Amino acid sequence: MSQANSNNAAERFVIVILRVMVGWVFLWAAIHHYGDSAYVGKFLAATKTFHPVYGALAQSSALPLISFLVEYGHLLIGLSLISGLLVRASGPFAIVIMLLYWTAHMNFPYIDNPNYLIVDEHLIIAAVIAWLMIRRAGYVCGLDGVAARMAGVQRSPALRRLVGL
Repeated sequence: MSQANSNNAAERFVIVILRVMVGWVFLWAAIHHYGDSAYVGKFLAATKTFHPVYGALAQSSALPLISFLVEYGHLLIGLSLISGLLVRASGPFAIVIMLLYWTAHMNFPYIDNPNYLIVDEHLIIAAVIAWLMIRRAGYVCGLDGVAARMAGVQRSPALRRLVGL
């Protein structure tokens, strides 16, 4: 924890809580839709503003691959955030997924319903993930700090970047 950017106990608490809560959102999405490849197709077919893009994916032969990537992407991102391992590596993928969901829910200028004008929870979660990456959240009660101290990680520039050294 000494390598983390935060020395304030309250901020460390907020970092851990936000990291675990956002991780749970991804993990629950993976658990909830596990094995339901039709879910992704239905989701893509119901898009509005960017329907020419997402609707075409719903009908494409790539749908099984897309379903697999969504399902296991959610799982890996959730596990990464909850454990605090490879947060800076999984964070960009999580942000991209949230931005894709933001556009998929869009009925411009509303998001999902008239209560959300331009901004919704997907953008907020993406911003939280970016903040967690900046604050090196994996070092705050997470496994990135443990991994960073391993000799193999310290010798490898690629592994050092993955844990945010």
